[in-house]
Amino acid sequence: MVSMRSGDRVTHERDGSIEVEDSAPAPFYLPGRSYDEMFAADGGVRAHYAAMHTRMTTLEPTELANRQRTLEQSFLLQGITFTVYGREATTERIIPTDLFPRIIPASEWAKIEAGLIQRVKALNLFLADIYGDRKILADGIVPRDLILGAPSYRREMIGLYVPHNSYVNVCGSDLIRGEDGVFSVLEDNLRVPSGVSYMLANRDAAKRTFPGTYRTAGVRSVERYPDLLLSTLKSMAADWRPDPQVVVMTPGVYNSAYYEHAYLARLMGAPLVEGRDLVVHDNMVYMRTTVGLRRVDVIYRRVDDDFIDPLSFRRDSGLGVAGLFNAYRAGNVVIANAPGTGVADDKAVYAYVPEIIRYYLGEDAILPNIETFLCREPAQLSYVLANLDKLVVKAVGASGGYGMLIGPHASQAERDEFAQQLKADPANYIAQPTIQLSTAPCLVDGAIEPRHVDLRPFILAGQKMVVTPGALTRVALKRGSLVVNSSQGGGSKDTWVLTGDGN
Repeated sequence: MVSMRSGDRVTHERDGSIEVEDSAPAPFYLPGRSYDEMFAADGGVRAHYAAMHTRMTTLEPTELANRQRTLEQSFLLQGITFTVYGREATTERIIPTDLFPRIIPASEWAKIEAGLIQRVKALNLFLADIYGDRKILADGIVPRDLILGAPSYRREMIGLYVPHNSYVNVCGSDLIRGEDGVFSVLEDNLRVPSGVSYMLANRDAAKRTFPGTYRTAGVRSVERYPDLLLSTLKSMAADWRPDPQVVVMTPGVYNSAYYEHAYLARLMGAPLVEGRDLVVHDNMVYMRTTVGLRRVDVIYRRVDDDFIDPLSFRRDSGLGVAGLFNAYRAGNVVIANAPGTGVADDKAVYAYVPEIIRYYLGEDAILPNIETFLCREPAQLSYVLANLDKLVVKAVGASGGYGMLIGPHASQAERDEFAQQLKADPANYIAQPTIQLSTAPCLVDGAIEPRHVDLRPFILAGQKMVVTPGALTRVALKRGSLVVNSSQGGGSKDTWVLTGDGN
């Protein structure tokens, strides 16, 4: 028997006769140039997607639309929003969330997990070194001026004790899968990485949307993340306090990720505080409560380095706590992630991470980097200027999709303007080849279509290290777009890490 799908009708050819069934779902797309998460190059369904594909084929377009609408209403009622700066119409909007989960088999996840643990371990050793003996700089593995001249390098951190040498307690590395199906690291987010609340919210929504498929698929749980985060933070102060007091420090309600700050604080059972809620006396940090001052041991800060203490960093900051860094220097409070971690996720330093791993661990990187051109090098700058139509160019200190040129999608005028910026400040830019991110099935205007995706797993590092068996999958919702950032119109979907490799 041969089956063909057209619109909402399925045609079966059996023994020369034609049978037609109404109310079939919309046709699936065919795999294109990019690696597709559900379909192999020959159009066959990958084994770990078999159950979800079967479920997708049984749902009519109206049912899919109803489920998508229910999912969005759930996010609205929970207040799951993201602030987009610079938009005149509104400052907050619902995170666009796709109905279908992205599915990763156990064997692939095992490599991702090992690679991320290796990477964060090496980056923590790197941070301990550059704020200590600076051996890697003396040995010429990483250029001295690149580190010591970086705006994110904090001289105030030199020689300070960090428990377990764990400068990075929460990391959200961005991975992409190229056309060859291999996962690579696009960047490391070591400062105040966000998005984990959307991972948790997406999981809750997916369990409601596909309850039967979820129960039988063997999906690893992510629900323990808040407990693991809390235990990681407490482990940073466990040497001197048996039950450390943890707080979540937020810039306030106008921050783009305020929802996440409040969400995580609630799930951890930790107070959510702003700088004005904290006070420093005799190099001890206290929070103001209705019954008086209470000592704080660990601050999970969601405030950038510049703003945490107006006495040590930006004098005009109204978000921080005067004297906080002195209390940190005295060893009376832990700040997670440690100040100064940003130098290790600088986009120029990123190019040296494979060498950093080899230097400290004596191992090759399990997860490769994307080829990166450093515009601070004259020969590489010349290459970038000559190939702007083929490259993605990024400002080393920017994030969220800002300060970036996607050469193949830019006009000649845009490329010319960016070339002038490169020539004026070459050290501020790196360039990479344009990678065709993998695609995954998404529900778009009632049809199932491929959209480009990346992957942000979350790694916790304190007394021990753990990778949450799930991730935030970000989606470029515009057809053909490679930009997945929420601030640039991207969305997200749940990520199912399986206990096996599928049928």
